[in-house]
Formats: sequence, C-alpha cells, structure tokens
Amino acid sequence: MIEIKGLKKSYGEKRVLDGVDLTVPDGAVFGLVGINGAGKTTLLRLIADVLRPDGGEILLDGVSVTGNAAKRRELFFLPDEPYYAGGTTVGKLAEMYKTFYAFDDEVFKRYAGIFKLERNLPVRNFSKGMKRQAFVALALACKPRYLLLDEAFDGLDPLARLEFKRGLIELEESTVIISSHSLRELEDICSGFALLDGGSIADAGDITDALGKVHKFQIALPRPVTRDDIPLECLSFEAEGRVARFIVRGDRDEAVKMLAALSPLFIEEIAVDFEELFICEVRGRGYLQ
Repeated sequence: MIEIKGLKKSYGEKRVLDGVDLTVPDGAVFGLVGINGAGKTTLLRLIADVLRPDGGEILLDGVSVTGNAAKRRELFFLPDEPYYAGGTTVGKLAEMYKTFYAFDDEVFKRYAGIFKLERNLPVRNFSKGMKRQAFVALALACKPRYLLLDEAFDGLDPLARLEFKRGLIELEESTVIISSHSLRELEDICSGFALLDGGSIADAGDITDALGKVHKFQIALPRPVTRDDIPLECLSFEAEGRVARFIVRGDRDEAVKMLAALSPLFIEEIAVDFEELFICEVRGRGYLQ
C-alpha cells in the first residue's frame, strides 16, 4: 500500500504540492489526473525518491521510501522521457535491469516480439513511439512491486496501447499508478483515481462510483431550450434549438422526475465517460470555458 501524508514540494518560491494526502491500495491500477502543471510528474518523482519532499512523508507498506535504497528496488518509475546513454541498446537495458529486478525474460521476449523491437539497435535511433514501447516491455518484464508511469500512453499507437493495457492487467502482484491525459485509456483499466489540483488532491475514489454520481441527459422541449429551463444544477450544458444535452450530479431518479415535469417531447439518458467527468471537474474550478 502507498500512503502519502501531508506531502509538500516547492521549486524556489513556487509551491507545487501543498499537503497531498492519498492512499493507493495494494494491487490497484490507479489513475493520476490533472491539468498540465498540476504536479503529477512531481508527485511520481517524489514517490520514486528521485526528488525529496520539503515536508510530509511517503510510506510503502508502512515504511518511508525517502532515502531508502531497499524500498527503491521495489519501484519502477517510467518517466515521460526515460534516460539512456548514447549507445545503449534495448538488449543492454534488459541486462542492466536484471541486476536490480527479478527480470522475467519470457515476458520481455513476448513484448519485444509484439512490439517488433530491434534488441541490438541503439535506442537513440528509435522513434518516440518505439522508445516508449521498449521501456514498456522492460517495465512489464521487471514485474515491480510498485510501477509508476508518467504519461504512460504517450506515443503509443492503438495496438500498442491495447497490448500495454493487457500487460498491466496481468501484473497481479503490482500496484500501478498511471499519470496520463488519455482518460479513456485510464477508464478501461483503472479501479481508482485521484484528481490533483491546486497542490492537493481535489477528488479521489473509485472511478465507477464517481461516474455513478453524475448523469447525462438529452431533452427536447416544444420551444428552444435555455439553461434556465433546466431545474437542476448542471455541470455542463449545451443546447441547439429545442434540444439540450447536460450533465448533472446527484440522484438520477429525482433528476428524471424534475425533467419530466417540464413535459418534454423526449428524455434520453446517455452514458458519461471519465473524460467528460474530468472536463466537468476542471471547468468547475475555472480552468476551462
């Protein structure tokens, strides 16, 4: 289990994290979301002990990770732009990781084959997507206790994304935290999420539960629809003539009852996805118009 308590981090006078509290349960695939600059990368680097906090603590199974070499061996951090020496090949990276992790050669060979990796070609010659695939194959083969992924799906084509998600699901003994702007990908595989905003956790919980608390409707009235016609607090609203679509939070049956009182031509409920929920949340904080 990962426990983060009162975590603080500043760069000079800029406070990036200001009292982050978060618990990630064992075996979870957990999504970390937020707008650009919210501090997602900083938080992952602190958990990986690449950076040191200014305050607070990070516990892995009740033990602080800060300055703890033994705990760091349980972690695999894949940053957005991994470091590698100029002439390093995928094969050499695999040999290096074998000295730190219980590296599974069969898993590596399988993903190297799926991604068609040239093991003896310098990584610097790879495209961005191929570099990401190489490090994804290495991360899955290491089977770490804790896997931290920053912008995990960036540069991956749809087939590679699918294989990567399958690989993460197969890591049954690992706890995974994924930072990504590909929210539909996170919805596919993540059980929980945390929204980082203003230096702290603005919202967190189970994705399915969070989606179950918001409802999207399409409604048609005998006249042009305005926002004032809808007797509910809308997280989002758009209208075109007599038809309107909007998202509300709260009891679904009560919302339907209030909308039915408008004598609409029709009411239709539409599924809300995680990306729509995220947009509503950040709009509510004034980031999007």
